[in-house]
Amino acid sequence: MGLPLFRPDNDPGPSFLALLDHAGMGPGEAICNTASGDPGLAPHATTVVAVRHRDGVVMAGDRRATSGNFISHRDIEKVFPADDFSGVAISGTAGIAMEMVRLFQLQLEHYEKVEGKALSLDGKANQLSQMLRGHLPLAMQGLVVIPLFAGYDHRQERGRLFQFDVTGGRYEERDFAATGSGMLHASTVIKLRYRDEMTPDEAVDVAVEALFQAADEDSATGGPDLIRGIYPGMASITAEGFERLTHEHVAARTAAMLENLTTNWSRKELPS
Repeated sequence: MGLPLFRPDNDPGPSFLALLDHAGMGPGEAICNTASGDPGLAPHATTVVAVRHRDGVVMAGDRRATSGNFISHRDIEKVFPADDFSGVAISGTAGIAMEMVRLFQLQLEHYEKVEGKALSLDGKANQLSQMLRGHLPLAMQGLVVIPLFAGYDHRQERGRLFQFDVTGGRYEERDFAATGSGMLHASTVIKLRYRDEMTPDEAVDVAVEALFQAADEDSATGGPDLIRGIYPGMASITAEGFERLTHEHVAARTAAMLENLTTNWSRKELPS
């Protein structure tokens, strides 16, 4: 899911409602239709993390979506750009979360087009908070969406990250955040591994291990699938902007992590 882009000859104009219609998200479109049916059968996305490093923030998510005790998707994407210098990672009801991300992208694009400048990072976080608050009636029916939001703040010259609750409460975290069914295990790993002024690659390694350990304890979180070539979806947000990490780079960092864990495990003495 990329950022919304329009050609000059296909521009929907300054009206936000026209922009929604042009993107296929007008009244009665996918946002409403996604909520129909049994909430227990709607695919749920888990787990996502964000880790701050010296140059910005790394965001990562596993690739599994579950419907009850079934694996409904093995390779969905959970980390998306919000605009050029921020990103959002989703957990919860997958269909509604993806539509929420599309709407969030459109709102930020529309604001920049109308005002001639980008919304501040705090303003973006507040906008996402309002969307979650408006979603509360569906959340009370079991269709919960809880994202993570992160970006590079050029005013403060550092990466920042935000966590939310189901009512739209917004909480800025200092160094890392996690949400989803595996958040407890993922955040524990990050807490033990995190240190100040990490390099971007060190932050990637921490996020990869956090998701791996979460998958080891939580059945709804998908670990790396070496046979299918499925690895966590990851992105880095720095002063240069939002950059999705390549499949090859994430695969290499995952392989290094698995080799290190295998070596450490083989050194353990088995009980007699």
